[in-house]
Amino acid sequence: MSATELPSSAKVVIVGGGIVGASVAYHLGAMGVSDVLLVERGKLTSGSTWHAAGLVGQLRSSANITQLLGYSVALYDRLEAETGQATGWKRNGGLRLACNAERWTEVKRQATTARSFGLEMQLLTAKEAQDLWPLMQVDDVVGAAFLPTDGQASPSDIAAALAKGARMKGVAIREGVRLVGVEVDNGAVCAVVTQAGRIACEKLVICAGQWSRAVGRLAGVNVPLTAIQHQYIVTEAVEGVTPGLPTLRDPDRLTYWKEEVGGLVMGGYEPNPRPWLADPLPEDFAFQLLQPDWDHFEPIMEQALGRVPSLRDVGVRQIINGPESFTPDGNFILGEAPEIRNVFVGAGFNAFGIASGGGAGMALAEWVVNGAPPFDLWPVDIRRFGRNHRDADWVRSRTLEAYSKHYTMAWPSEEHHSGRPLRRSPLYGRLRAAGAVFGEKLGWERANWFAEGDEPGQDLYTYQRPNWFDAVAREHRAAREAAALFDQTSFAKFTLVGPDAEAVLSEIAANDVRKVDGSIVYTQMLNDGGGIEADLTIVRHAKDRFSIVTGTGFATHDFHWIASSIPAGARASLIDTTSQTAVLALMGPKSRAILQSLTRDDLSNAAFPFAAARDVSIAGAPVLALRITYVGELGYELHVAVEFAATLYDALVAAGAPHGLRLAGYRAIETLRLEKGYRAWGAEIGPDHSPLVAGLGRFVKLKSGLPFRGRAALEAQRASPLPRLLAGFTAASDVILLGRETIYRNGERVGWLASGGFGHTVGKAIGYGYVRRAAGVDADFVLSGDYALEVAGERIPAQPFLEPPYDPAATRVRA
Repeated sequence: MSATELPSSAKVVIVGGGIVGASVAYHLGAMGVSDVLLVERGKLTSGSTWHAAGLVGQLRSSANITQLLGYSVALYDRLEAETGQATGWKRNGGLRLACNAERWTEVKRQATTARSFGLEMQLLTAKEAQDLWPLMQVDDVVGAAFLPTDGQASPSDIAAALAKGARMKGVAIREGVRLVGVEVDNGAVCAVVTQAGRIACEKLVICAGQWSRAVGRLAGVNVPLTAIQHQYIVTEAVEGVTPGLPTLRDPDRLTYWKEEVGGLVMGGYEPNPRPWLADPLPEDFAFQLLQPDWDHFEPIMEQALGRVPSLRDVGVRQIINGPESFTPDGNFILGEAPEIRNVFVGAGFNAFGIASGGGAGMALAEWVVNGAPPFDLWPVDIRRFGRNHRDADWVRSRTLEAYSKHYTMAWPSEEHHSGRPLRRSPLYGRLRAAGAVFGEKLGWERANWFAEGDEPGQDLYTYQRPNWFDAVAREHRAAREAAALFDQTSFAKFTLVGPDAEAVLSEIAANDVRKVDGSIVYTQMLNDGGGIEADLTIVRHAKDRFSIVTGTGFATHDFHWIASSIPAGARASLIDTTSQTAVLALMGPKSRAILQSLTRDDLSNAAFPFAAARDVSIAGAPVLALRITYVGELGYELHVAVEFAATLYDALVAAGAPHGLRLAGYRAIETLRLEKGYRAWGAEIGPDHSPLVAGLGRFVKLKSGLPFRGRAALEAQRASPLPRLLAGFTAASDVILLGRETIYRNGERVGWLASGGFGHTVGKAIGYGYVRRAAGVDADFVLSGDYALEVAGERIPAQPFLEPPYDPAATRVRA
């Protein structure tokens, strides 16, 4: 059937015939979804799939993304037999080298992460690595890791097999169809327009690779990615290269390798990447390459020759310079776009499209059909982006930096430098003058810590104790012993208004918002499976007006979740007020005395108890004060219009000086909250965790009898033993916990840490993770075992706890 014979309608239209689009089509067909149409502007795989290198690795820093890539491997194992189409897939394993002590620590931690996620990554000596890859010199190799289940594939063949499988399952595929428009009605997609006619549809899936940004723009959807030139060579046959040679990653030399028809493929990630600056990208760029840039590739070649000297004697059959889509944070993009309903995106795969294709297609197909992914995919969720990601130049700048770090050390707490500063609190200049060392989140500059005296005013990264450890310790102690002042202006802040505001929140909030006016409600918002989709604070001003405060990085996600949960016809509107208000958090046992010296309002515990909100006047500034804390001390969040922020800040600093007030940053917030056992969404809690397994059941209105989303799932969970339970662990003070360390109970692997850090008051390393057991987990099971944590390959004794190690009765926050 030609392009002119397109159907007039389809339930689902997929745009893009690369490996991801073909995978989505395959999985929709496998789910029995009828009336699916995939349209491709050129021929299948003619974008970037055909020239991809084809390495398939599995391990990532997220358990669920690792699971997604593991699904790809399992799919590729069976795909050729199922479809009769060759795939070029083989499980030949993957090697990763370490050539210095810090890289070896990183690799050992990666091996621990792999073990946590159920992958057996083997740690090897340099000689053992050379035995697997005899062509390489290993004089500088400290050690290596080998993952036997990694492999490689022929990208075009894998995509062709997925497309054939999709057709076998009833999916229609049409090539030579160019999209020219997208129609939207009442905030939802209703049709696509091609050069050959209009196709009415219920859902649109954008899998157009580096053209996805342009396709998204047709629908009013932002897809933040950049096309970057990526080069690799294909050599003539090399003596000693066998078909079973593992893939090889040599990050200290910025290079990767794989076998191909008796020769080698070698490419790398240079520190000075070059974007494909065509704007707009040419629509007729199919099965094409860019001109080779040997001068730019030469440093990579020199690095490669140092590893495989025999490469000097081998001819280069071809150099591939193919543009590929990369994203600002190095993670790919999946999910429903927040701007328009029923528009889904699978794009920006950062040269991991072949490894990710099978799993990403599965997850996106389930998202399309069920309205939710099969499990928490926050690291790749399109809603992780914000306002700063709408500017193409900013996105390009940050994406080039992310690309340049592809093979550099993945340091703990590492910050990006490009595109900064962009979003600044009105207090930015004052904080910088006071020694603030800033980090960035969603474009916001945020003070991470404050340097004093001769301390270097910058982060010096390491896997050992970082240079900010002592600074964070003194900020931590100030919050515990005197007072600390945090600028948290970057908080995402919304207002829900309208006659039905209370009814709407009652349905989507797990806690009860029917409190007296002036109450603060800490709550989760749950999905139908009882998982935590949002974790936030609600301030009730009146039955028809509520303020909502959530984390900086969740601004787009949480706004979308709440707004899309408002029933059609409900008289309630959600407004983003983030940029209108600054937030100063004054925390510590002396915070009341400091604040009281600046106001005539009564701040006594009787007049202003914990979990209350009051309008007060402080140093002449009208302030909404919230008696709430995320650090475990008496304290106040002070919300003030931005024009009053500097006045309020100056007054607090002056009044706090006699009381030992210190300025403090986000790294101290993290150490403080770990001691107090406060959960963090995206770490210990998320869509895969219910409040019951996370130890947050006391914040759920199950006993009230009131309906709310997720209630049925929680009731079912409560009726049977929980499969897992969040627990805390402490270890010796010299242990460095970063998260993803393996948890052992009586010698058996039972989970991994979701987060890790240090408690400066308790003087111990602290981490949190889920203890898992198919038969169920309860408090006795957690507390009765003999526990150890695997840290960089070494098992360290650990002590479990369920109640926080600091102030478990919460007497200090209510003082």
